[in-house]
Amino acid sequence: MEVTDTGSAGTPTPPARRVTPEQRTEALRAVNRKWRPLAFLWEWTKIFWISVALFLVIRTFFVEAFKIPTGSMENTLQVGDFLLVNKLAYGAEVPFTHDRLPALERPKFGDVIVFDWPVDPTKNFVKRLVGLPGDTLQMRDGILIRDGRAVRENYVLREDTPPDNSPDDFAWQRDYLVRSAGAAVNYRPSRNNWGPLVVPPKHYFVLGDNRDDSLDSRYWGFVPDSLVTGRPILIYYSYAPDSNQALAWMTHVRWRRLGEFVR
Repeated sequence: MEVTDTGSAGTPTPPARRVTPEQRTEALRAVNRKWRPLAFLWEWTKIFWISVALFLVIRTFFVEAFKIPTGSMENTLQVGDFLLVNKLAYGAEVPFTHDRLPALERPKFGDVIVFDWPVDPTKNFVKRLVGLPGDTLQMRDGILIRDGRAVRENYVLREDTPPDNSPDDFAWQRDYLVRSAGAAVNYRPSRNNWGPLVVPPKHYFVLGDNRDDSLDSRYWGFVPDSLVTGRPILIYYSYAPDSNQALAWMTHVRWRRLGEFVR
């Protein structure tokens, strides 16, 4: 039997209506369909800042994009190549500190590395590592000699242009020459003839693969290991920028280079 309540005047009060699950679902949908601009804006703001934070974390500690601006590494890397650089490999630097994350590996002879240029650390360079700490390096007629043995370098490009530098461009090398009587006094280095030099601890010697057109360790010295930022992984995009067309990045894509690993 259904019981009804009565008001003060004795008038029966209608029984409360039961809300079915279907009605509750439809009511919630109606509420959600209402335009709530502040809530919408707040949700997109959260998504934006989360995306920015993820991007910064990935760029700082894992992978960073890098563009090749010069031909110093041809033919391994060409002007207009866009690289993905593995920053975790050698231990990414923690922002605003001089601390680094644990390295997964150490730079090896023959690695292509990205580093902050010692002359101006705001600029990034990419070169091939040819000298490790303790190595004795020299060059004779363009042939690299490491610890007394000629290095076979199939990746090297030579343009056979005459050197246009003077011995003063290599003055820094005198402090690292293998000592012998009168070595520094009689030292007359050039682009293709220099050394022997000893690589100091915690430093590397780097050269560009385009040996006749590369600003590298021959001219400005060793790279401290603290300035090495990563190792290129692959070429994710490439185009020929020497075209006169404004949309060369779309019309002169080097399709065969896309996805090519850097070696």
